[in-house]
Amino acid sequence: MDGQPGEEGEDQNRHSEPPPPANGTPVPDPAPPAPDPRLAAFSQDASRNALAPSGALALLIDELTGPERRCPGATGDEKIGLLRAFAAVESWAASGKLGVIRDIMRDEGTPSPGSDHGDLPETWSRSLRYELSGALACSTQSAENIAQLAWQLGARLPRIGARLEDGTLTQPKARVIADTFSQLTDPDAAAAEAMIADQLADKTYTQVLRLAEQAALTVDPKLAERWREHAQKNYARVTFFREQAGTAGLSGRDLPPDEALAAMANVNVRAEEYKESEAFDDAPMDVLRAHAYLDLINGVSAAERIALADTCPCTECDGSCTPDDDDPEPDAGDDDTGDDNPGEPGPGGGGPGGSEPPSGAPSTGPARERRPADLIVPLATLLGLAERPGEIHGFGLLDPALARDLATAAAASPRTEVCVTVTSPEGYAIGHGCARPARSSRPPDPAASPIALPARLNLTIPATMLPSLSGHAGPWSFTPRGRPEAEDDFGTGTLTLPGGREFTVRLESVPVFECDHRYETHGYQPSDRLRHLVQIRDGTCTFPPCNRHARDSDFEHALPYDKGGKTCACNAGARSRACHQVKQSPGWNVTQPKPGWHRWETPAGRVYEQEPKRYPA
Repeated sequence: MDGQPGEEGEDQNRHSEPPPPANGTPVPDPAPPAPDPRLAAFSQDASRNALAPSGALALLIDELTGPERRCPGATGDEKIGLLRAFAAVESWAASGKLGVIRDIMRDEGTPSPGSDHGDLPETWSRSLRYELSGALACSTQSAENIAQLAWQLGARLPRIGARLEDGTLTQPKARVIADTFSQLTDPDAAAAEAMIADQLADKTYTQVLRLAEQAALTVDPKLAERWREHAQKNYARVTFFREQAGTAGLSGRDLPPDEALAAMANVNVRAEEYKESEAFDDAPMDVLRAHAYLDLINGVSAAERIALADTCPCTECDGSCTPDDDDPEPDAGDDDTGDDNPGEPGPGGGGPGGSEPPSGAPSTGPARERRPADLIVPLATLLGLAERPGEIHGFGLLDPALARDLATAAAASPRTEVCVTVTSPEGYAIGHGCARPARSSRPPDPAASPIALPARLNLTIPATMLPSLSGHAGPWSFTPRGRPEAEDDFGTGTLTLPGGREFTVRLESVPVFECDHRYETHGYQPSDRLRHLVQIRDGTCTFPPCNRHARDSDFEHALPYDKGGKTCACNAGARSRACHQVKQSPGWNVTQPKPGWHRWETPAGRVYEQEPKRYPA
């Protein structure tokens, strides 16, 4: 009997299905498809041969990540590789956008005769700015900023432009380099670019900024001083603006650094007073600093604010309305600009130290010790032998003139602690000593020192310079004396500060390249000396993106003490509390291939390494 065509097809399909098992056992699901072999190109082992960002790479990762970006068949390591590939393509796309803008510039004008900037014109019209504004749906000022970046990367900084195109840099990181080099001459900009072009991989926004500042100060030590003084004189301002939440912002910009440091110290002191009063429940320190900031400006005493705290609606907040990310974005698409570990503030709050409270800043209760600034200054800069920058953690690099001024202000304070650090050619701390007042030394006279900045003043000296320091005359001097007690120690020296105060400094070796365990303690807690030397060696938390100061971080054993780990420099590192907790989470592992080099392995199998701090010297 002839069947209908449709029926015949259905019948054929029915016969092609496997018969159900006789015993009623369910048929197992088919095995998942084998992983795509192309995923192997995104493992960490293959990262050295990573595909260059391109349209082809964009199509490939789009295909491999699949619908809803579920990354079928990919291991944790390969997913991280795919993530990095998307980031590289994003940078490549940004580079392409800037390249098109440069070509639009070429259409509008011709280069000046004798120009060193290739075929790019030196200026462009307002019309182009508005053209870009409409095309990119941004303000005309943002369009001008984008045009400036496109021109800088094409005309003056081609290697930085190449690092954007190959995915090494994000656009905000390329921009901060261009902005930092904008006041340099073309030859100096090229020299500074060459210094950092090969050091930018896997650096955070803040780390890129510090590299750029260091290079700019190296090629033109006086530039930062001129720029700073010009900005203080012409651009100092206070701005008032509306925040996205409807709250208000009040910001002082381009202020004198010493006065701003002192102001921040006063805010921290008042905030600590509010915290100790226990009248604000569990209000975050940032909220208490905001109260202190406004109260000091408005002349509200601490007693008045504390009395109001019981009825203030802000104290009912559980903290959930404040952002948990202290990492503001300077640009759309940026991801890493501020302190790299917002977390809880360290002891005493987050700001550097300052001078005595200004008149008109009412307060109650006993005087509180301010958190001193962690000030690093090359001794060669103070001796007039070189023009090298200094540094304050949380503030950044200091041009040589500002470094000298702040060091002098620190030396004038009786509360300043002084250390000396000997550095290797790479800038690593290989020797360190804390200054002890000589018996004949007298503290400075406060009446004779109207400007004083309590600080932890760390004077850095290259090891190669030590033998040549004897006999130097001036307000600052360091004279090596005596012989080292051990072969790799650096002996003892006499440090003289302005005003004639003398200190004795015994310089001990810092375990960096190898460790003889001389500072090992046999209990869980380290000695004060071991803790201090590890802090000096590491500088910050040893998780590479984190910028928490080592003083505010935990002394942490790489191999846990209860599993046989030594309490020694070769098994210890500074870890912020948040990074310490992450390190103890499942799948994380930290080792030290050699003292001071910290190797972090993530649950995805990725490895990141952090070297010792490089000091300006």
